[in-house]
Amino acid sequence: MSSRKEREERVGICYSTNPDFKYETLQIEKPDTLPLHRQRLRVYKDARQRKGKIVTVVEGFVGKEEDLKELGKILKVKCGVGGSVKDDLIIIQGDRVAQVEALLADMKKEDAERQ
Repeated sequence: MSSRKEREERVGICYSTNPDFKYETLQIEKPDTLPLHRQRLRVYKDARQRKGKIVTVVEGFVGKEEDLKELGKILKVKCGVGGSVKDDLIIIQGDRVAQVEALLADMKKEDAERQ
């Protein structure tokens, strides 16, 4: 069974009974990842559609999915909490806005010094 994301990327044909049929899909290229010091990331807390649980959300990342997942992993480890990366958002459990902002500021400063 195909995932929802795969179905949304199909072009032209919605369904085929031929088991060997290959769907045409959109080939969307993600831009190269901007250096961290040039990223305009927004950090905020959110509780919508989370059964009242507060999470910290980081959005605005420009780059490849692998780099976004790596940044999410670093933030989760340094905050010492769980979270996830989906729909181009990094979601950190709990109200960690100040901590995430401080971590991102330090990371941006280190990145700018390396450049």
